[in-house]
Amino acid sequence: MRVVIQRVKYASVTINNRISAQVGQGLMILLGIEAEDKEEDADWLAGKIINQRIFSDSEQKMNLSLLDVKGSILLISQFTLHASTKKGNRPSFIKAARPEQAIPLYEYVRKKMEELLGKDIETGEFGADMKVELLNDGPVTIVMDSKNRE
Repeated sequence: MRVVIQRVKYASVTINNRISAQVGQGLMILLGIEAEDKEEDADWLAGKIINQRIFSDSEQKMNLSLLDVKGSILLISQFTLHASTKKGNRPSFIKAARPEQAIPLYEYVRKKMEELLGKDIETGEFGADMKVELLNDGPVTIVMDSKNRE
């Protein structure tokens, strides 16, 4: 699993010209699921994300986690994070998981994050044409891949 995490002041997702989800201070997470991914990948990423100390403390040092600031999450599925651009000019998405595998893992990640955060998180709609708007705070943007955890 690969994620792009952005610390935000606010974020929203619009589907069919209607805001379907929005958050205030917290994280907007783009989640790419690969065909090889398992629940263990989701467990590791969810724990790392929830506990990352990327929010500023009173001395303006990144020393607080999402839990510490009582922040929110907007989770968006994005298979394009697994694009291969090695050949030609058209990306290949051969490594991205098919919907029948990706949807259950996406839901598993959502539930795991809710469990760790202690509250519901907002989501996009799997496979929908989404318009994502956010105000990146910092800016702080972090990329993680569950295959690079050791």
